[in-house]
Amino acid sequence: MLVTSCAHKKIDTLVSSPSNNLNVEFFLTQEGQPAYRVLYKGGEIVSKSLMGFDLKDAPALAKGFKIISSDTSNFANTWEQPWGEERYIENRYTELRVGLQEVSELQRKLNIVFRVYDDGMGFRYEFPQQPQLGSFEIMDELTEFALTGDHSAWWTPGQAGNQYEYLYQNTPVSEMKLVHTPLTMETANGTFISLHEAALFDYSTMNLAVTSGTSLRAALVPWSKTSEVKAKVTAPFATPWRTIQVADKATDLLTSYLILNLNEPNKLGDVSWVKPGKYVGIWWELHLEKGSWNQGPKHGATTANTKKYIDFAAEHGFVGVLVEGWNVGWDGEWWNHGGDAFDFTKPYPDYDVDEVTRYAKEKGVYIIGHHETGASTDNYERQLEAAYQFLEKYGMKAVKTGYVETGELLTNGHYHHGQFFVRHAQKVTEIAAKHKVMVVAHETVKDTGERRTYPNLISREVARGQEYDAWATDGGNPPDHTTILPFTRMLSGPMDFTPGAFELTLPDRPNNQVNTTLAKQLALYVVIYSPVQMASDLPENYEKHPQALQFIKDVAVDWETTRVLGGEIGEFVSIARQERDSDNWFVGAITNEDARNLTVALDFLPAGKYYTASIYRDADDADYRSNPAAYVVETKRVSAADTLPLRLAPGGGVAISLLAE
Repeated sequence: MLVTSCAHKKIDTLVSSPSNNLNVEFFLTQEGQPAYRVLYKGGEIVSKSLMGFDLKDAPALAKGFKIISSDTSNFANTWEQPWGEERYIENRYTELRVGLQEVSELQRKLNIVFRVYDDGMGFRYEFPQQPQLGSFEIMDELTEFALTGDHSAWWTPGQAGNQYEYLYQNTPVSEMKLVHTPLTMETANGTFISLHEAALFDYSTMNLAVTSGTSLRAALVPWSKTSEVKAKVTAPFATPWRTIQVADKATDLLTSYLILNLNEPNKLGDVSWVKPGKYVGIWWELHLEKGSWNQGPKHGATTANTKKYIDFAAEHGFVGVLVEGWNVGWDGEWWNHGGDAFDFTKPYPDYDVDEVTRYAKEKGVYIIGHHETGASTDNYERQLEAAYQFLEKYGMKAVKTGYVETGELLTNGHYHHGQFFVRHAQKVTEIAAKHKVMVVAHETVKDTGERRTYPNLISREVARGQEYDAWATDGGNPPDHTTILPFTRMLSGPMDFTPGAFELTLPDRPNNQVNTTLAKQLALYVVIYSPVQMASDLPENYEKHPQALQFIKDVAVDWETTRVLGGEIGEFVSIARQERDSDNWFVGAITNEDARNLTVALDFLPAGKYYTASIYRDADDADYRSNPAAYVVETKRVSAADTLPLRLAPGGGVAISLLAE
């Protein structure tokens, strides 16, 4: 009878963003189940969407609730990123905190917190400490996103725990099944929506499943192959934020920092040792099979070869040299659940780590460590402390981690992006911070803004990077791939895409090529944001194009501010960024397979100040298929009053350095 009584008591709670353009209504259904809907500029973008949890060996935490408290508050401040695409970020929102309690004899409590910004909203569940709910297991999160139309969506397929390295598809929402986030959509009236999550700690990764029509539901990655449990929780506990970003233009999504704002401030204290920079390394030659990771006559990570890269880095101003294949464990089928053989403190005999370190230090360069685990997290965790002591001892200020696996599972049977792996990734981040090591993570869990809290987690892959151009059987990344990434994957955070290929036809790989022009490769340094950028090609290929190499040497990696000049998803994008602590600006513009004419207004420059513009553009006869390396460099004096007409070749781009006089 108590539940019936509650069902007839309808309590609505409305919360609005600071400028009142976004409104969220929270309410209980007739069955006492929490639900919400979202309105943007008066129009509903998310209709009635249910909330709650199914638990293991316990009644669902979903229906029969009453509201016992409701508090609204406002917050506004501006905080500074230690590094980033925008130095100062405004954090301004209205918060609604709703306290719920079951009316049954269980009387379990659940809080739901909404933070509503002008550019979107986030909500999460909080389980207060209570005798009725100590440690428990979540079988399903019942969070819904009931979309109000069959929007055009850009997505990659989600699986139980598999990788994120897929090409994007563009279909109506109704044609999706299970997808990764960020999921970006365009409505029929031209509003853009992105669904994702923020502050993913000690919880399972959220995919999205289409349940019926255009209604989506959270689909958490299971704990393991033998357990359908999604998360193991002990109260008090807060889930990650479920996020909805909204914009009138696709380009406005690129400068929404809602995901970062929903994360806690820096917990590491002084992070002056976290320094953005550009690097080279023993990497691309391995993908081209000019060298190999494993021992033998083609072994790439030798002392002599590393010194060659150190010399190149020192001559051209790169701060680091990545060395892959340096340590014992690469022989045999390590990628087929053979990662237990990796030893993270034992170099191969032809790699003299003491000599390499001495030589690098003498040249003013540091070695970037590499920890491929073969998805054997157990083996890696047994060595974590020793491995990071090793990095610290040898002055390796950064490490690239890898978790390559051939299926969906880690070697211990856990799903790759379930709660177990999320915990593991956090442990790696914290041990790396203890030893003052920056982490560039590959094959890891998606970014949800944790870099604000742990700034040493400086970049990650989590999408198809440039390596696919060397060996993918589908022909590599098509020209539109990088025009989709800024509006999808890049909404979550920095990406180690590894641009900078100058030999684009890949003569040693007749079935593959890099599907861009050389000028577009330069533009990617601005368009695909990362505070650590690789010049991925071989030194000898850079030496053939000293003019183009100059842009890579000049371009910044840490920014004061970012301006998106134009773009359409899958078509083109142009971005301007100001170098941090400098008056210099850099511009990158890229297109898909179509040639395109753009006009860039320089009104983002300060009035009355003059700049030397070096324009690295496609030659008139450039084409990513037939003449990709044709480019022209032009120099002119410009100011904020000028506009630059730009022609982008098929698969092409343009990169501009604007150096203050």
